[in-house]
Amino acid sequence: MNIEEQIKAIEEEIRRTQKNKATEKHLGLLKAKLAKLRRRLYSSKSKKGSGYAIPKEGDATVVLVGFPSVGKSTLLNALTNAKSRTAEFSFTTISPIPGMMKYKGIEIQLIDLPGIIEGASLGKGRGREILSVARSAELFLILLSPDSAVKELSVILKELYSLGIRVNRKPKNIVIEKKHKGGIVFLKNKSSLSKDTIMAILFSYGIHNAVISINEEVEVEEIIDTLEGNRVYPKAIVVLNKIDMLKEEELKRLEKEIKAIFRGDVLLISAKKNINIEKLKEIMLSKLELIRVF
Repeated sequence: MNIEEQIKAIEEEIRRTQKNKATEKHLGLLKAKLAKLRRRLYSSKSKKGSGYAIPKEGDATVVLVGFPSVGKSTLLNALTNAKSRTAEFSFTTISPIPGMMKYKGIEIQLIDLPGIIEGASLGKGRGREILSVARSAELFLILLSPDSAVKELSVILKELYSLGIRVNRKPKNIVIEKKHKGGIVFLKNKSSLSKDTIMAILFSYGIHNAVISINEEVEVEEIIDTLEGNRVYPKAIVVLNKIDMLKEEELKRLEKEIKAIFRGDVLLISAKKNINIEKLKEIMLSKLELIRVF
């Protein structure tokens, strides 16, 4: 099997395996293997393609992420002086388009990314190259259309997670100090994970001598994130666009469903009708937590 097939096979095995204390170690090893395969896939894809390169400008960078035809280009034009092409069909934007939003004395670089599709983390639709641009951003605007907002959000969060992008999260307080001898020594383990599970994951990464300190409750994935060392933790806002197309009852239902699977702010807008655009600017500024010196 090639790397993509191995990844899919492991993901399927993880889905089939019941999660409990008896399977904790097995699942941990599967997830460690999955992380290493994804890293190999990313490295191999990076060597083949030239990728996209956009120099950072302004005081912060915000990326617009979403499926094709959700209105990212229209929103970029509404927020900045960019002239991103817009049309009523998919994949109008075929490469990242930057623009600058000047707001209350602050310059914020916005980047309209080409539409993300399911399988982007495996390279579909040049998804890996597209999302590699996003890794350096401080804030993500996840733009959804009212037609299939919940499905779109689930796919986007999964694709971002597969590429090591942990939106609205913080790295856990885990310290792993490699040693030349002495075996695995636990100074502290405040998690409910067994030492046997943690050691098995360390061994799978070729670590047989280390001093470990886990200072809070963590999951297997967070141990792996620490070992991989290439995760990013940007903030994110979900933006439901085209609200002028729906009735109030439908909007309330959608907002509730979105909040059930997303930890963070959810804002309803219409980029075309200029509804809640100023409110979006305010939330963006708040999330970026920039310090202005006068």
